[in-house]
Amino acid sequence: MTQVSSRVADDVRFVAKADYLKTLITLRDEGFEMCVDLTAVDYLTHPGRNIAPEVLGQIALERFEVVVNLLSLSQRRRVRLRVQIAESDTVIDSAFDLYPGTEAMEREVFDMFGIKFNGHPDLTRILMPEDWQGHPLRKDYGAGNIPVQFKGAAS
Repeated sequence: MTQVSSRVADDVRFVAKADYLKTLITLRDEGFEMCVDLTAVDYLTHPGRNIAPEVLGQIALERFEVVVNLLSLSQRRRVRLRVQIAESDTVIDSAFDLYPGTEAMEREVFDMFGIKFNGHPDLTRILMPEDWQGHPLRKDYGAGNIPVQFKGAAS
């Protein structure tokens, strides 16, 4: 049996927050027509995480990281952008105008991590109730803080 692998070398780019939209525009113009994923990571418990040595001197590692995966169907290529987000400034520009499919993904990152996206058309919670306090995927969000609700239980 012959195995065929179409794995392409990882193209991971660390992008400064100030260059995020400019980089997205450039990549879209280069043929990356689809944003397949936009999410975030909280590195609160891993501040000294391992990172490629050639990148380490060029960027300051922050608590949060927005990760964007773009795909070029015509070129059969992928690229991953990693943008550092400081805990003291959890705001980044929205990719919605360039990749409209990011609308729900950015709302989820806002809801779960508290990262705000400038220019998003409807930055509201998508998973948690509007009056929910906190952001459940942050590492400092207390475990067990979500009360269990039973259908038909007396209030």
